[in-house]
Amino acid sequence: MAINRADYVSDSDWKKVLKFSEKLETPCVIINLEVIKQNYLNLKKNFPFADIYYAIKANPHDEVISMLAELGSSFDIASRYELDKVLRLQVSPDKVSYGNTIKKARDIAYFYEKGVRLFATDSKEDLKNIAENAPGSKVYVRVLMENTSSADWPLSRKFGCHPDMAYDLIITARNLGLVPYGISFHVGSQQRDIDQWNEALVKTRYLMDSLEEEDITIQMINMGGGFPAHYVTPANELEDYAKEITRYLQEDFGEDRPRIILEPGRSLVGDSGVLVAEVVMVSKKSNTALFKWVYLDAGVMNGLFETIGESIKYPIITSKDGAGVKTGEVVIAGPTCDSMDIMYEDYKYTMPKSLKAGDRVYFLSTGAYTSSYASVEFNGFPPIKTYILK
Repeated sequence: MAINRADYVSDSDWKKVLKFSEKLETPCVIINLEVIKQNYLNLKKNFPFADIYYAIKANPHDEVISMLAELGSSFDIASRYELDKVLRLQVSPDKVSYGNTIKKARDIAYFYEKGVRLFATDSKEDLKNIAENAPGSKVYVRVLMENTSSADWPLSRKFGCHPDMAYDLIITARNLGLVPYGISFHVGSQQRDIDQWNEALVKTRYLMDSLEEEDITIQMINMGGGFPAHYVTPANELEDYAKEITRYLQEDFGEDRPRIILEPGRSLVGDSGVLVAEVVMVSKKSNTALFKWVYLDAGVMNGLFETIGESIKYPIITSKDGAGVKTGEVVIAGPTCDSMDIMYEDYKYTMPKSLKAGDRVYFLSTGAYTSSYASVEFNGFPPIKTYILK
């Protein structure tokens, strides 16, 4: 399918990207910080009542974290390594949530020693570890969301617990001397069905009402992430999400709404990136094959992991695009010696028939989960480099 680049990157920004990247070795990702800044400000505008905890796994670049910290963001982090990074960048530990429900007891102790007092959980074993290694801390219990198939990158059953178990965990947290602070959920990444938040909030309201009977007042709801970046598959704009979710909150909680936390990742940084790749080879599998294969120096293992299952469909353009250029449908694959290193085979992109080795291919909206998902040394290929657009 034909991609209109201007729908994703403005003419002025595109000129900057081309000039900045013309001498860079591929593959690489170029990040426009101004896009992230505007996305953050737009999120604050649409959810003025919410506290933002940026999920740094989406893009952990130092300049991204530093800029968001300056704007007032807090941070959702998943490991002691992410904690060390944000502390090194002068983020205060009271602006940090340990949002990973799967963690070692010694890592909980490490976070507590560094001053973190907000922890996620979804199991008895983890809760006991928090009580022993982070006494008196605030905990929030993650509720399992099973109907996330309408998201482009659905979440599995790996995270969260049934509301009945969440109820038990919150009571246990109180009995262990912890602060039963909140309830969290995540409706799936790149979630295009806004009603999923309504279903989650209804469950949360019911759970909170049940806990009131045990004299436990939940003070916080962590609604996770899920807001979209702009890919090929259409999604509503953030304003539409905000309008509906705010209505759901009003219907379920009225003026007694607890503290609301959002954990955006993709929606903040996704649109900021352009992944620049080079064509390694264009070939056919037989003399009568209908489709050419375009092999790039970036692939599933090196920046494009979210193309697994063709889940995320990035806007793609090439250096040969132009009016009147003859195009054909292609299969797009990466450079490694692994048969799963195929980005798009069923979903057919069109590319110029004149495309050849050395030409450049640009994946738009690749600011999230590209460099952070990339392998370190598969087939000896180095990790994809990230550059900040200057």
